[in-house]
Amino acid sequence: MVHNKSAVFLKFPSEFPIPGEHFAIQTKDLHVSLKNNEILARNLYFSLDPYMRGRMNDAPSYIPHFQLQKPMSGYGVAEIIESKNPAFPVGSLVSGMTGWEQYSVIPEGFTKLLRVLPKNARESKKIPLSAWVGVLGMPGFTAYSSLKVIGQPKTGETIFVSAAAGAVGQLVGQMAKKLGLRVVGSAGSDDKVDYLLNELKFDAAFNYKKNGTILENLKRHAPEGVDIYYENVGGETLEAALECMNTHGRIIVCGMISQYNTTEPYGIRNLGHIVAKRITMRGFINDDFAKDYMEDFVKDVSAWLEADAIIYKEDVEDGIEGSLDAFVGMLKGKNFGKQVVKIADL
Repeated sequence: MVHNKSAVFLKFPSEFPIPGEHFAIQTKDLHVSLKNNEILARNLYFSLDPYMRGRMNDAPSYIPHFQLQKPMSGYGVAEIIESKNPAFPVGSLVSGMTGWEQYSVIPEGFTKLLRVLPKNARESKKIPLSAWVGVLGMPGFTAYSSLKVIGQPKTGETIFVSAAAGAVGQLVGQMAKKLGLRVVGSAGSDDKVDYLLNELKFDAAFNYKKNGTILENLKRHAPEGVDIYYENVGGETLEAALECMNTHGRIIVCGMISQYNTTEPYGIRNLGHIVAKRITMRGFINDDFAKDYMEDFVKDVSAWLEADAIIYKEDVEDGIEGSLDAFVGMLKGKNFGKQVVKIADL
C-alpha cells in the first residue's frame, strides 16, 4: 500500500476548467496486488497537452473522455517498480499512456500503449527523460509525420505555423527548414517571437497580438502567400491563413486551441477559398501514421538531438501539486515550450 497523489476529474467544464471545481489533486491509498501481466509504474514525468481539454467534454471523440471521480491519464515517462508482465521487467523505463498521478497500476490491455525506452535512456546527457513525452514523444511524432504525409513539402515553398513556440509548432518549423522551406511563425509574446527568430532560425515571425490584425501581419511576413499552413489555433488565425493560401495549398489541422474553451466558436467567413484555391485541408491523429513512420521518426529525431541539430524548449512544472494551474495556463498560452510536469526524480 502506498499514498498516491493524483489529478481526479470532477465535472465537465463548458469553458476553461477550474482547479478545485472541475479537477483536483487528491491523495488516496493505493493497494497493490497485481494480476497476471499487470505492472506497477512510478511516474516520473507527465505531459500536459491541448488534446486533453477535449477529454473533458461529454461528447463522442476519437479518444474516450475522462471518467468522473477517477484519476486522469495522459502521456508520461515511468519506472517499472513491480511487474507480472515479462515484457516490462522491474527497473525498466517506459513511455506512453500512464496516469496523472504518482503511481499507476497498468492492466494488461493498456500495456500495449507503452514502449520500453532504450537502455541508455538513463544515462543520455543529450536526451533528458522528459524528451520522451515531447520531442521524442507524441508532439514530436505529430510534427514529423503530419508534415510529411499531409504537408507534402517541396523545397522553396512557404509554411506558416501558428502557436509556433509550442510543443508541436517549434518542431514543425525546424523540420520544415531542414526540407528547404521558408518558415513563418506566429506566437503570443515578443519573447516567443525572439525565440523563433534567433534560436530556431525561422525566416519570419510575428506577435499576433500586436501591429495590426493577424491577417495584416501574415500578409506582411508572407507576401508571396502560404503553401502550407500548420493549424494549431483555429478562429481568426485560420481565417487569415485561408485568405493568404496559394492555389493547391495544404492545411494540416493539428488543433484549434482558441476554440476549446468557449461556448461561442468563431465563425470562419471565407471557407469558399477551399474550393476556389483547390486547398487540401485534413485533420489526423497519430495512430494514422504510426505504423509507417514511427521507426524513422525515432531514428531521425534521436540523431538530430545527439548532434545538436534540433532545439527543443520545455516548460517544466516541478511537482504534481502545481499541475492543474499549469494545465490551465497551457490552454491560455502562458507556457513557453512543451509543458511538462516533473512528478519524481529517477
